[in-house]
Amino acid sequence: MARRIKIAPSILSARFDRLGEQVVEATKAGADMLHIDIMDGHFVPNLTMGPAIVKSIRPLTKVPFDAHLMVTHPQGLVKVFAEAGVDDLTVHVESEHEVSATLKAIADAGVKSGLVLNPATPFEKAVRYLVDVDLLLVMTVHPGFAGQAFRADVVPKIKEARAYIDREGIGCELQVDGGIKVDTARIVAEAGADILVSGSGVFPDHIAENLRALRAAAEAAGKARR
Repeated sequence: MARRIKIAPSILSARFDRLGEQVVEATKAGADMLHIDIMDGHFVPNLTMGPAIVKSIRPLTKVPFDAHLMVTHPQGLVKVFAEAGVDDLTVHVESEHEVSATLKAIADAGVKSGLVLNPATPFEKAVRYLVDVDLLLVMTVHPGFAGQAFRADVVPKIKEARAYIDREGIGCELQVDGGIKVDTARIVAEAGADILVSGSGVFPDHIAENLRALRAAAEAAGKARR
């Protein structure tokens, strides 16, 4: 049976003057979760949203909030984002922290935990932690800026992760983020992704239409790989 592929629109590409409306629109269009990019201006150059914004949009939808912490010291932000209403927190293996301790703090805060790999980081850097996470996020762009082009050279790492997770019977989901649109959705779905994060492929206009197109492409590819 084909694995159901989830679509997680990234609100970083939404219209911030109409953020609440666009969150509702994406929910009604069938988003499986909403991806929230948290940037600190240090680990990556940009600054984005904090827990106050997460808390303000939490009452607008019941879909899970999937928060990606692109920050240097993620351990200090676990509690505030958990309290703001996120459902999972993904942290970078490249950040300055004790990964195991941060993952435990996330679990202790009552939310799901995830680990992120930048394009240049080999899959082997995540292997020791996979039994302790709910999600592995493989980046197909360098984090920090929306709208970047998809890096096809990362596809072998997605396939490697998929093969390892299946072979070892690990329960974590495999998520891919970066340059995901209709054409690249097919590529990463065929490579084995469970969750596709898409910002400019969904927002800011024609949200329902874009989501339908992404889902159709991903599901067709997902069926083909079985």
